[in-house]
Parts: sequence; C-alpha cells; structure tokens
Amino acid sequence: MKKLRLQNIISMNQNKMSLSIYLLAVFIFCLFFAESAVAQQQPAYSQYSLNYYLFNPAAAGLRGYTSINLIAREQWVGFRGTPKTHSLSIDSRILRNSFIMRNASVKRRRRLNSRSGRVAWGAHIFNDHNSLLSRTGMEGTYAYHIDLGPGQMSFGLTGMLYQFKLSGDEVILSDDQNDNLITGSNNAMYIPDADVGIFYMQREFYGGLSVSQVLGSSVKFGETGDGTYELKRHYYLIGGYDYQINNDFKLEPSFLLKVAEFTSTQLDIQAKVTYLRNYWGGLGFRTGSAMIIFAGLKVDKYHFGYAFDYNFGSIMKHTYGSHEVFLSIKFGENARRYKWLNTY
Repeated sequence: MKKLRLQNIISMNQNKMSLSIYLLAVFIFCLFFAESAVAQQQPAYSQYSLNYYLFNPAAAGLRGYTSINLIAREQWVGFRGTPKTHSLSIDSRILRNSFIMRNASVKRRRRLNSRSGRVAWGAHIFNDHNSLLSRTGMEGTYAYHIDLGPGQMSFGLTGMLYQFKLSGDEVILSDDQNDNLITGSNNAMYIPDADVGIFYMQREFYGGLSVSQVLGSSVKFGETGDGTYELKRHYYLIGGYDYQINNDFKLEPSFLLKVAEFTSTQLDIQAKVTYLRNYWGGLGFRTGSAMIIFAGLKVDKYHFGYAFDYNFGSIMKHTYGSHEVFLSIKFGENARRYKWLNTY
C-alpha cells in the first residue's frame, strides 16, 4: 500500500513537472514572436488574471458564482490626454437550485436545460478615453459550459455596441484654418460588433483563445466622412497553471498574448503568489512596454487589487507610471450551496 501511494505521488510530481516545462516553452515561444505593441484599440489591463471575462466571453460564469468587477485605470500619470479606462462587468451562471430552495419549492413542471448548470451570462460596459477619441462599449454575453470529467470546456459569444466620439472642442486651430475631420465630430456615432471565445479549465491549469471585434466594423468622422476608423480583429491567447507549494502558498504563472490583426503583437507574462487564499502579489512583464507590480487581498466576498506599471524608456522621466485599481464582489462562493461547485 505504501509503495502504491509513493508511486502515485511520483507520477503526480512528474505530471506537474511536464506541465511546467510545457508552459515555460509556451512562454519562450510567445516571447520570441512578440513585438512591441503600437496603438492597440482594446483597453490594456494589468490584472488580467483576476477577471478572464474581460478577454474571453467563454469565461462568463466560469467558476459558478456571480462576480461584479470594477476597474479604474490611468496610464502615464502626469501627461495630459493619456489613456484612461473605467470598466464595470458582471457575469454569473444559471445554476441548479440551491439545496434550501429545492427542499422548499413546491411541485412544478420540469423545464429544459435552463437550470442544468451549463448556461452562463455576462454584461460589460466600459469607457476608454484616449486623447481626443472617446469610446464607450456595451456588451452582452452568452456562455455554455460542458463538463468533461477532470475539466470543463466553455464556449462564449458576445454582442456589443460601441459609441465613438471625437472631441473637436479640445482642438485649437488658428482663425484661418478649418479642419473637416474635426468639424462636426462632436456627435456620437454607434457601431455593432461581436466577440467569440473558447476556454478550458481544470483544477490546476487553464487556457483560452478568443477573437474580439470579429466583424471589423468601421466609423467615419467629420462632415464629409473622410476620416475612417476601422476596428481591427484582436486575438487573445491566455493560459496559466496553479501550483500548490504547500498548505499556505500557491504559485500561479500565467501569460496573455495579444495580437492585433496586421498591426502589432504584445505579450504579458506574470507570476502571482497567493497566501492563505486571501492575500496575493506578484510581478509581470509586458513586452516593449512595462514591468508590472501588483498586490491584493480578499475580505469576505470582497476582493481588492492594485497594479503599478513601470514604463520603460525615456517616458518614465516625465510620468509617474500607470496605475490600476481593481474591486470585485463575488456571491455564491460557498461550495455547499450549489452541487456544481463540488466539481472543483
């Protein structure tokens, strides 16, 4: 019996080592092909490991509980007109009735799969202000999760509506000049688009692939419509591994590869250490851009996080870096409430 247990432990350690080597190879591969990003259209978030839903619609309701997330981010503090992003998202899972509700409920007709625990939904609204251009996005998400025994495969689809506005009032021109692009650009313009994604998760590792702005919509500015702003497709590849060091500490290396179609590629690599499931901190690196320092804590159902980006290059001489604040409220984390949560 002892020999069998020892063999099982050795086998588990070998599997963990193989997976760690695989993830390291993925990191090196992504780093080799990652270039510095230039003018990406999607907002950048440093604490991506706290909310996968921002990058992949299949992550809505991923762990079964209801999550409300608020993010406030300001880049290159000290400069005027630098990017500022505010984001509010909520995602949840349409789970089976709780044990209390099930015992107290009266007899009623059995419905279809709407209460099977596989369907999830999400909603997201954000405002991204970058110099003269301001964009507000409103999104609605449908996700479907399939139990694959040791893991879970998820699929997601998001429909979105963008509002664009070019603030021509902030441009100062001489009296004898007239810019057709600026004139008449203060009215809001709306365009639709969509995101799709797939996500796989086990107890110890996860990975997902998503495509944002699938339709490649465009918007025209100015009185004559000469200024065209086209939305490029963005591809996101995310992955991570939870390594339980001991009963108190957990290490989570992760990466987020962002590819903007025909324009640029950017890679985020992070290592997060969690203590007693209530405190975390770590370091990250964004290719061609910044080093990231982040930390956070959990108090009951509230999660707080903060990240500081130290920008490389001469820009750091004139700025106080980039700052990001994260606040989340999670409901239904108690595994005794829903049978589905016992899977994990």
